[in-house]
Amino acid sequence: MARRALVTGGSRGIGAAIAIELARQGCDVVINYRSNVDAARMVAAQIAALGRRAELSAFDVADGAQVAAAYADLDLEARPIEILVNNAGIAADAPFPAMKEAEWQSVTRTSLDGFYYVTQPLVMPMVRRKWGRIITISSVSGVMGNRGQTNYSAAKAGLIGATRSLAQELAKRGITVNAVAPGLIETDMVRDVPPEVVNYIPMRRMGTTQEVAALVGFLAGDNAGYITGQVIGINGGLA
Repeated sequence: MARRALVTGGSRGIGAAIAIELARQGCDVVINYRSNVDAARMVAAQIAALGRRAELSAFDVADGAQVAAAYADLDLEARPIEILVNNAGIAADAPFPAMKEAEWQSVTRTSLDGFYYVTQPLVMPMVRRKWGRIITISSVSGVMGNRGQTNYSAAKAGLIGATRSLAQELAKRGITVNAVAPGLIETDMVRDVPPEVVNYIPMRRMGTTQEVAALVGFLAGDNAGYITGQVIGINGGLA
């Protein structure tokens, strides 16, 4: 039976590319989205075209009640999630002295509370099966920081700490836990970045969502079974 994967924030950008890549590798994929059902359906259609099963699951990762209700609908006892990709995240950039509490809360809660609400219920089923992959999308901002992104950098750095700690808890159970830290990737999130920013990237270009998805796909597979607790940068040499 095909492995079942869940990709949060899977309706667009990096998440959509990851969902399609996992389907290409033979997984059935649950596509989480918060509001853009049309985009999620487009991703599902591409997965179906690859001959894999796609399921849509609408919930806000930062809302524990919504996550629990969605998991009940997904019938996880019958078909547990074996591969989890924590991709959902938001940005609300501002200089720290001018940053509003709501901007701090929304960004950090989506990443950190979202990691807890989405991941925690899936761990023990993985433990019982003695196999699992948990992959979390962090950011180069969480590794080296970035001006105007104190909230985003804090959230993404927190995910790195959670990844490293959980990896130590689960390693002997055959479950790997890793983080991927993209640099500037061609998505809607960076559409307002000035073109000259690429001059600071040693490769002189932004990355693609497909390149990030390929890395996640490798970490999700059997050949990555001895890689855990790692933070893998994909940033064109930026850091």
